[in-house]
Amino acid sequence: MNAAGVIAEGVSKQYGGTNQTQALLNVSVSIQPGQFISILGPSGCGKSTFLRCVAGLEKLTAGSLQVGQDPVKGPPDNIGMVFQRDALLEWRTIRNNILLPIEFAGKRKEDYQQRVDSLLHLTGLAGFADSYPHELSGGMRQRASICRALVDDPRLLLMDEPFGALDALTRDQMNVEMQRIWTQTRNTTLFVTHAIAEAIFLGDVVLVFCPRPGRIVEAIPIDFPRPRPLHIRESAAFGQLSAHIRGLFEGMEH
Repeated sequence: MNAAGVIAEGVSKQYGGTNQTQALLNVSVSIQPGQFISILGPSGCGKSTFLRCVAGLEKLTAGSLQVGQDPVKGPPDNIGMVFQRDALLEWRTIRNNILLPIEFAGKRKEDYQQRVDSLLHLTGLAGFADSYPHELSGGMRQRASICRALVDDPRLLLMDEPFGALDALTRDQMNVEMQRIWTQTRNTTLFVTHAIAEAIFLGDVVLVFCPRPGRIVEAIPIDFPRPRPLHIRESAAFGQLSAHIRGLFEGMEH
Protein backbone atom coordinates (compact mmCIF):
# COMPACT_ATOMS: atom_id res chain seq x y z
CA MET A 1 0.00 0.00 0.00
CA ASN A 2 1.21 3.48 -0.94
CA ALA A 3 -1.05 5.89 0.97
CA ALA A 4 -0.76 9.44 2.25
CA GLY A 5 -2.84 11.36 4.74
CA VAL A 6 -4.37 14.74 3.94
CA ILE A 7 -4.53 17.68 6.36
CA ALA A 8 -6.61 20.77 5.57
CA GLU A 9 -6.43 23.73 7.94
CA GLY A 10 -8.70 26.73 7.43
CA VAL A 11 -8.95 26.20 3.67
CA SER A 12 -10.82 29.02 1.93
CA LYS A 13 -11.27 29.70 -1.77
CA GLN A 14 -12.78 32.85 -3.23
CA TYR A 15 -13.24 33.50 -6.92
CA GLY A 16 -12.78 37.08 -8.05
CA GLY A 17 -14.52 39.15 -10.65
CA THR A 18 -17.41 41.56 -10.29
CA ASN A 19 -19.52 39.12 -8.31
CA GLN A 20 -17.09 37.51 -5.89
CA THR A 21 -17.97 33.95 -4.90
CA GLN A 22 -16.84 32.35 -1.65
CA ALA A 23 -16.57 28.73 -2.81
CA LEU A 24 -14.97 27.41 0.40
CA LEU A 25 -14.73 28.89 3.88
CA ASN A 26 -12.53 27.65 6.71
CA VAL A 27 -12.51 23.95 5.79
CA SER A 28 -10.44 21.91 8.24
CA VAL A 29 -10.14 18.12 8.23
CA SER A 30 -7.55 15.45 8.94
CA ILE A 31 -7.67 12.33 6.76
CA GLN A 32 -5.67 9.28 7.75
CA PRO A 33 -3.59 7.25 5.27
CA GLY A 34 -5.68 4.52 3.66
CA GLN A 35 -9.07 6.01 4.55
CA PHE A 36 -11.97 6.18 2.10
CA ILE A 37 -13.60 9.59 2.55
CA SER A 38 -16.96 10.41 0.96
CA ILE A 39 -17.48 14.12 0.26
CA LEU A 40 -21.21 14.74 0.06
CA GLY A 41 -23.34 17.78 -0.58
CA PRO A 42 -25.75 19.52 -2.96
CA SER A 43 -24.64 21.31 -6.11
CA GLY A 44 -22.59 24.43 -5.49
CA CYS A 45 -21.33 23.45 -2.04
CA GLY A 46 -17.63 23.40 -2.94
CA LYS A 47 -17.12 19.61 -3.09
CA SER A 48 -15.30 19.63 -6.41
CA THR A 49 -13.50 22.87 -5.56
CA PHE A 50 -12.09 21.23 -2.43
CA LEU A 51 -10.97 18.24 -4.48
CA ARG A 52 -9.27 20.56 -6.99
CA CYS A 53 -7.53 22.36 -4.14
CA VAL A 54 -6.19 19.05 -2.81
CA ALA A 55 -5.04 18.25 -6.35
CA GLY A 56 -3.13 21.52 -6.47
CA LEU A 57 -5.25 22.78 -9.37
CA GLU A 58 -6.67 25.75 -7.44
CA LYS A 59 -4.72 28.31 -5.43
CA LEU A 60 -6.06 28.80 -1.91
CA THR A 61 -7.31 32.19 -0.78
CA ALA A 62 -6.47 31.25 2.82
CA GLY A 63 -5.42 28.24 4.85
CA SER A 64 -3.13 25.33 4.05
CA LEU A 65 -3.23 21.82 2.63
CA GLN A 66 -0.79 18.99 3.14
CA VAL A 67 -0.56 15.62 1.37
CA GLY A 68 1.66 13.26 3.31
CA GLN A 69 4.51 15.41 4.59
CA ASP A 70 4.32 17.84 1.66
CA PRO A 71 2.52 21.21 1.58
CA VAL A 72 0.33 21.52 -1.52
CA LYS A 73 1.86 24.26 -3.68
CA GLY A 74 0.90 22.71 -7.02
CA PRO A 75 -0.17 19.26 -8.22
CA PRO A 76 1.34 16.79 -5.69
CA ASP A 77 3.48 13.94 -6.92
CA ASN A 78 1.89 10.54 -7.34
CA ILE A 79 -1.85 11.17 -7.17
CA GLY A 80 -4.56 9.61 -9.32
CA MET A 81 -7.75 11.29 -10.51
CA VAL A 82 -11.03 9.91 -11.86
CA PHE A 83 -13.76 12.20 -13.24
CA GLN A 84 -17.41 11.80 -14.22
CA ARG A 85 -16.36 11.52 -17.86
CA ASP A 86 -13.87 8.70 -18.35
CA ALA A 87 -11.75 10.74 -20.83
CA LEU A 88 -10.39 7.62 -22.51
CA LEU A 89 -8.66 8.20 -25.84
CA GLU A 90 -10.76 6.45 -28.47
CA TRP A 91 -7.81 5.62 -30.75
CA ARG A 92 -5.86 3.81 -28.03
CA THR A 93 -6.50 0.33 -26.69
CA ILE A 94 -7.57 -0.06 -23.08
CA ARG A 95 -4.06 -1.21 -22.14
CA ASN A 96 -2.50 1.84 -23.77
CA ASN A 97 -5.04 4.16 -22.17
CA ILE A 98 -4.12 2.77 -18.76
CA LEU A 99 -0.43 3.32 -19.51
CA LEU A 100 -0.88 7.03 -20.33
CA PRO A 101 0.29 8.31 -16.90
CA ILE A 102 3.41 6.17 -17.23
CA GLU A 103 4.19 7.74 -20.60
CA PHE A 104 3.55 11.25 -19.29
CA ALA A 105 5.92 10.58 -16.40
CA GLY A 106 8.64 9.49 -18.82
CA LYS A 107 8.79 6.00 -17.34
CA ARG A 108 9.30 2.72 -19.17
CA LYS A 109 5.98 1.16 -20.19
CA GLU A 110 7.61 -2.26 -20.19
CA ASP A 111 8.11 -2.02 -16.43
CA TYR A 112 4.35 -1.60 -15.87
CA GLN A 113 2.86 -4.34 -18.04
CA GLN A 114 2.49 -6.70 -15.08
CA ARG A 115 0.85 -3.92 -13.05
CA VAL A 116 -1.63 -3.30 -15.89
CA ASP A 117 -2.43 -7.01 -16.10
CA SER A 118 -3.03 -7.10 -12.34
CA LEU A 119 -5.38 -4.10 -12.47
CA LEU A 120 -7.28 -5.48 -15.46
CA HIS A 121 -7.79 -8.71 -13.55
CA LEU A 122 -8.81 -6.83 -10.39
CA THR A 123 -11.46 -4.84 -12.27
CA GLY A 124 -12.82 -7.68 -14.41
CA LEU A 125 -11.33 -6.31 -17.63
CA ALA A 126 -8.70 -9.01 -18.21
CA GLY A 127 -10.23 -9.98 -21.55
CA PHE A 128 -10.42 -6.40 -22.85
CA ALA A 129 -6.81 -5.18 -22.79
CA ASP A 130 -6.69 -4.94 -26.58
CA SER A 131 -10.21 -3.58 -27.00
CA TYR A 132 -10.97 0.06 -27.80
CA PRO A 133 -13.12 2.32 -25.61
CA HIS A 134 -16.09 2.33 -28.01
CA GLU A 135 -16.34 -1.44 -27.58
CA LEU A 136 -16.94 -1.13 -23.81
CA SER A 137 -20.04 -0.24 -21.79
CA GLY A 138 -20.13 2.88 -19.61
CA GLY A 139 -19.34 0.92 -16.46
CA MET A 140 -16.45 -0.89 -18.13
CA ARG A 141 -15.04 2.41 -19.40
CA GLN A 142 -15.07 3.80 -15.85
CA ARG A 143 -13.31 0.68 -14.60
CA ALA A 144 -10.63 1.34 -17.21
CA SER A 145 -10.30 4.95 -16.02
CA ILE A 146 -9.90 3.68 -12.44
CA CYS A 147 -7.15 1.34 -13.65
CA ARG A 148 -5.44 4.30 -15.30
CA ALA A 149 -5.61 6.30 -12.07
CA LEU A 150 -4.15 3.39 -10.08
CA VAL A 151 -1.45 2.25 -12.52
CA ASP A 152 1.39 4.07 -10.74
CA ASP A 153 0.11 3.10 -7.26
CA PRO A 154 -0.83 6.65 -6.23
CA ARG A 155 -0.58 7.66 -2.60
CA LEU A 156 -3.86 9.55 -3.04
CA LEU A 157 -6.86 8.84 -5.29
CA LEU A 158 -9.27 11.71 -6.04
CA MET A 159 -12.64 10.81 -7.56
CA ASP A 160 -15.09 13.51 -8.70
CA GLU A 161 -18.57 11.99 -9.11
CA PRO A 162 -17.12 9.13 -11.19
CA PHE A 163 -20.40 7.19 -11.39
CA GLY A 164 -22.75 10.15 -11.79
CA ALA A 165 -23.38 9.56 -15.50
CA LEU A 166 -24.16 5.84 -15.15
CA ASP A 167 -27.63 4.30 -14.92
CA ALA A 168 -28.83 3.25 -11.47
CA LEU A 169 -28.14 -0.48 -11.82
CA THR A 170 -24.65 0.05 -13.24
CA ARG A 171 -23.95 2.60 -10.54
CA ASP A 172 -24.87 0.08 -7.84
CA GLN A 173 -22.55 -2.46 -9.45
CA MET A 174 -19.73 0.08 -9.60
CA ASN A 175 -20.20 0.90 -5.91
CA VAL A 176 -19.60 -2.76 -5.08
CA GLU A 177 -16.65 -2.88 -7.49
CA MET A 178 -15.12 0.29 -6.05
CA GLN A 179 -15.34 -1.10 -2.53
CA ARG A 180 -13.65 -4.32 -3.67
CA ILE A 181 -10.88 -2.45 -5.52
CA TRP A 182 -10.20 -0.14 -2.57
CA THR A 183 -10.14 -3.11 -0.18
CA GLN A 184 -7.36 -4.60 -2.32
CA THR A 185 -5.32 -1.41 -2.87
CA ARG A 186 -6.07 0.67 0.27
CA ASN A 187 -5.13 3.92 -1.45
CA THR A 188 -6.27 7.00 0.46
CA THR A 189 -9.41 7.99 -1.46
CA LEU A 190 -11.47 11.19 -1.58
CA PHE A 191 -14.76 10.47 -3.35
CA VAL A 192 -17.11 13.32 -4.29
CA THR A 193 -20.80 12.50 -4.71
CA HIS A 194 -24.25 14.05 -4.29
CA ALA A 195 -25.86 10.64 -3.61
CA ILE A 196 -26.45 9.94 0.09
CA ALA A 197 -26.64 6.13 -0.21
CA GLU A 198 -23.45 6.00 -2.28
CA ALA A 199 -21.57 8.16 0.23
CA ILE A 200 -22.60 6.00 3.20
CA PHE A 201 -22.05 2.69 1.40
CA LEU A 202 -18.48 3.53 0.33
CA GLY A 203 -17.12 5.79 3.05
CA ASP A 204 -15.21 5.29 6.27
CA VAL A 205 -16.26 8.88 6.95
CA VAL A 206 -18.83 11.08 5.20
CA LEU A 207 -17.93 14.78 5.09
CA VAL A 208 -21.20 16.69 4.62
CA PHE A 209 -20.67 20.04 2.87
CA CYS A 210 -23.18 22.88 2.77
CA PRO A 211 -23.29 25.66 0.15
CA ARG A 212 -22.75 29.41 0.06
CA PRO A 213 -20.09 29.35 1.33
CA GLY A 214 -18.91 25.76 1.03
CA ARG A 215 -17.94 24.32 4.39
CA ILE A 216 -18.11 21.07 6.36
CA VAL A 217 -21.19 20.92 8.59
CA GLU A 218 -20.56 17.41 9.92
CA ALA A 219 -18.05 14.57 9.64
CA ILE A 220 -19.96 11.31 10.10
CA PRO A 221 -18.03 8.09 10.81
CA ILE A 222 -19.50 5.01 9.10
CA ASP A 223 -18.99 1.90 11.21
CA PHE A 224 -20.58 -0.79 9.04
CA PRO A 225 -18.18 -3.73 8.66
CA ARG A 226 -16.65 -4.47 5.27
CA PRO A 227 -17.26 -5.88 2.78
CA ARG A 228 -20.65 -4.18 2.71
CA PRO A 229 -23.36 -5.88 0.64
CA LEU A 230 -25.78 -3.69 -1.29
CA HIS A 231 -28.70 -4.88 0.83
CA ILE A 232 -27.16 -3.12 3.85
CA ARG A 233 -28.89 -0.04 2.42
CA GLU A 234 -32.19 -1.62 3.47
CA SER A 235 -31.14 -1.90 7.13
CA ALA A 236 -32.56 0.30 9.88
CA ALA A 237 -29.13 1.69 10.80
CA PHE A 238 -28.43 2.69 7.20
CA GLY A 239 -31.85 4.31 6.98
CA GLN A 240 -31.22 6.30 10.15
CA LEU A 241 -27.94 7.65 8.76
CA SER A 242 -29.63 8.54 5.48
CA ALA A 243 -32.45 10.33 7.30
CA HIS A 244 -29.98 12.25 9.46
CA ILE A 245 -28.05 13.46 6.42
CA ARG A 246 -31.25 14.30 4.55
CA GLY A 247 -32.25 16.38 7.55
CA LEU A 248 -28.96 18.27 7.31
CA PHE A 249 -29.69 19.01 3.65
CA GLU A 250 -33.22 20.18 4.42
CA GLY A 251 -31.82 22.50 7.08
CA MET A 252 -29.57 24.08 4.45
CA GLU A 253 -32.63 25.19 2.49
CA HIS A 254 -33.96 27.40 5.31
